[in-house]
Amino acid sequence: SYGKHRGIDWMMRYKEYFKNPDSFLEMVNKVVPFLNGGLFECLDDKDKKIYIDGFSDNMSKTNGKVNNLIVPDYLFFGKEEKVDLSSDLGVKNKGTKEAVVKGLINILKSYKFTIAENTPIEEDVALDPELLGKVFENLLASYNPETKTTARKQTGSFYTPREIVNYMVDESLIAHLKNSISNWNMEEKKLDDKLHKLVSFDPVNPFEHNTGRLTQEIINSLDNCKILDPACGSGAFPMGILQKMVHILQKVDPDNEYWQDLQLEKAKQESDEVFSIKDKEERKQLFDEINEAFDQSINNPDYARKLFLIENCIYGVDIQPIAAQISKLRFFISLVVEQKVNKEKDNFGIRPLPNLETKFVTANTLIGIDKPQNTQTLFDTEDVKKLEQELKTIRHKLFGAKTKKNKVKYRKRDEELRNEIAKGLKKNGFGNKSAKQLASWDPYDQNGVSPFFDPEWMFDIKNGFNIVIGNPPYIQIQKFSGQQVQKDWQNQNYKTFVKTGDIYSLFYEKGNMVLQNGGVLTFITSNKWMRANYGKKTRKYFSQYTTPLKLIDFGGYKVFESATVDTNILIFAKKEQQSINDQNPAAACTIGRDFNTKTDINFYLKVNGIDLTNFSEESWIISSKAENEIKKKIEKIGTPLKEWNISIYRGVLTGFNKAFIIDGAKKDELIAKDPKSAEIIKPILRGRDIKRYKAEFADLWLI
Repeated sequence: SYGKHRGIDWMMRYKEYFKNPDSFLEMVNKVVPFLNGGLFECLDDKDKKIYIDGFSDNMSKTNGKVNNLIVPDYLFFGKEEKVDLSSDLGVKNKGTKEAVVKGLINILKSYKFTIAENTPIEEDVALDPELLGKVFENLLASYNPETKTTARKQTGSFYTPREIVNYMVDESLIAHLKNSISNWNMEEKKLDDKLHKLVSFDPVNPFEHNTGRLTQEIINSLDNCKILDPACGSGAFPMGILQKMVHILQKVDPDNEYWQDLQLEKAKQESDEVFSIKDKEERKQLFDEINEAFDQSINNPDYARKLFLIENCIYGVDIQPIAAQISKLRFFISLVVEQKVNKEKDNFGIRPLPNLETKFVTANTLIGIDKPQNTQTLFDTEDVKKLEQELKTIRHKLFGAKTKKNKVKYRKRDEELRNEIAKGLKKNGFGNKSAKQLASWDPYDQNGVSPFFDPEWMFDIKNGFNIVIGNPPYIQIQKFSGQQVQKDWQNQNYKTFVKTGDIYSLFYEKGNMVLQNGGVLTFITSNKWMRANYGKKTRKYFSQYTTPLKLIDFGGYKVFESATVDTNILIFAKKEQQSINDQNPAAACTIGRDFNTKTDINFYLKVNGIDLTNFSEESWIISSKAENEIKKKIEKIGTPLKEWNISIYRGVLTGFNKAFIIDGAKKDELIAKDPKSAEIIKPILRGRDIKRYKAEFADLWLI
């Protein structure tokens, strides 16, 4: 980027060395392949005089000075020294006052790099693209002078460890495969074991000896799976699920035979339906591109797996533009590493990267678009349906566009179609505000943030997602500055909305809303909803509108290094409204201090788990197996305290505790002197001695 955008200016200053700046750019192009991808475009808006990265050709002037991008040398080559970063980080302690810093080049020299994403079973001996996620987290930790707090604290964003991501991805895909393939012809436990082997990093295919039809159904199920991360951050979950889907395809279709036939058949069906691809040359080009993706003289087999999974299956939303940028970069890198370099071919044989602007979008996930009542889909009428079909075709072409000229042409047509559709929607009863919002959403504005999220308009997902997965932010609603934000959420009629609550509850509800019926949601969030009073509505919502499948409470284990919050993983399936007294059990367990990152969560659940039932708005309690059995017996024969016609004011009042409350040694001494005193000395429990589900006697006695 630097050579392309700033190189000519630099060359002109040193024209005695480079008489022809074009020759330098030509030299660069001879050793650097054209990669494409909207990520590498200039972010500046010269018309509005907004400068983001400073790569504009003609910068504005302030007080007669040109606003050039300035990057001091010490940022790259500075020697190690101690500096005070307290004001930058918003934290004052010895670590920030005497922070050790050095130039970026000197930092990077100490690492070994790889551009392939590691898996949880690999050692962290190299910096892979997951580093981008950790960079993202630390960018969010930067001090925000406007809010006087760190951006991470403001946005509630924390990077999820890859072991946790891997578990959540595995369980989501297993639940999806169980749900989407009806005829497995095996009992539940055997199927569960086989599916866990399928998603594991064991290279053996557990379904190898089953029918070929079952293999095809597994591949079809993956190909049809629509996956959303509604707060994607740096793309850890989308990347994790891409890796795992590729891994499954490697096992069940190692030669890519069925995967290739499937993509060609889909292209044929789509081109038959879409009027704008009736041209024979366009159809031929479409099939040529698919066959080229599978050509193993050009690409590794995983290239075609990743390319079509990215185009058809995986989507992300985040309210921060930098999140979408980093997510796209990780996906670009994952495709680049699967291509084979051939210096004898044009552009080194590197196929330009796809454009991912309609795969990762910047939008406010929690706010939907106002639609007329009884409107099932945006594209109800025939004229709007035709425009929508052409828009879908344009975006498919744009996904694979390889030149700036074609990208500009398709983007312009995209904008025209959005405006035409908005006019049609207005005729069909949409309000002017909603129609304008839909038309004004520009997926190619890399600095823009959409004030709404609509999966049909943005992703062409009409019937909901099969999987919603992620780590939504944890921020108390009352901490948001200004009442308008809270009113906006309240106006969305969220059933889980409580002014004293947390926005992750709204993400749970929004995630369920955009799922297909039977689809699966897997989130890691704060576990406060399980017991806190503000979680009452959330618990009630889960009991009425979902089927909880698994609940892992990390009460004794800190998942996030930089967060003090206790967390849980909840997996549920969407269902139609049902009785609040639903008895379907969920597998549940509390993770104790004996857990570490090398522990298999699924195995831990099998050993320590219980069946959690009686979902309601009351607290959701996960106890040990023994405690759970005691609890069941008490509930069966006992009467809850709230149903007793009594009132409790206070415990024992002594007037002087030290005189009346004694320890065990003093008690024994008194009884030895006067055995009759045993009648008036009784064991006592203080409030601090009462723990959850048990008492811890401190050997104190009341006279």
